[in-house]
Amino acid sequence: MSDKLNCIVVDDEPLARKGIENFVKEIPFLNMVASCSNPLSVMELLSKQKIDLIFLDVQMPKMTGIEFLRTAKNPPLTIITTAFPNYALEGYELDVIDYLIKPISYERFMKAVNKAKEYFDVKEQSLSSGNDEIDYFFIKCEKHFEKVFLNEILFVEALQNYVMIHTDKKRLITYVTLKTVEEYLPQSQFIKVSKSYIVPIPKIDSISGNEIKIGSHSIPIGRTMKEEVLNTLFKNKLLKRQ
Repeated sequence: MSDKLNCIVVDDEPLARKGIENFVKEIPFLNMVASCSNPLSVMELLSKQKIDLIFLDVQMPKMTGIEFLRTAKNPPLTIITTAFPNYALEGYELDVIDYLIKPISYERFMKAVNKAKEYFDVKEQSLSSGNDEIDYFFIKCEKHFEKVFLNEILFVEALQNYVMIHTDKKRLITYVTLKTVEEYLPQSQFIKVSKSYIVPIPKIDSISGNEIKIGSHSIPIGRTMKEEVLNTLFKNKLLKRQ
């Protein structure tokens, strides 16, 4: 596992930026790489070195944090830091790991960075073991850990900053992002069909319009993703009249 996560703080308010910098310095597994007043500076930093985590303000001159996430290619894991709670849903749709409302308490900050660290540990474990070889993983549900077998998953559903995993036996809610789960699941067996859903390919019973049927469940296909989803599912597997 990686010992430290390389971090950047992006905020146009010097006092807010300094506060987050001080928090970062107190966390043993975080390494402060740079502190910027606008997202444009981040673009250059990302091209020069590996950045694992960004603490990103929303409302800034020239480019907002949301605009940065929409335009950046494969942005690092992001924790949004803002005084405006109305951006929360949009942030989670862009797969941010957490959303902190200013003023940020140290306890809330610690909860967010622990979540980021768990994400990276799971991702590195997946890469080192080989996704296609795993058949189960563990998730934290409240104060205990649940073992989830891949062959029991019916679908995975995003609920803002939580994820619900629907299985043959039960539903499990865990405080991670859909991106965390997606990157751990083997791509040969699972596919993301919208911003909020991942489904196991072998368990798809039928596709009609913009819906996938798995047993008694109907899972919506995102309109902007439909062509890509169908191309992946039908590739070399759709029988046509000759």
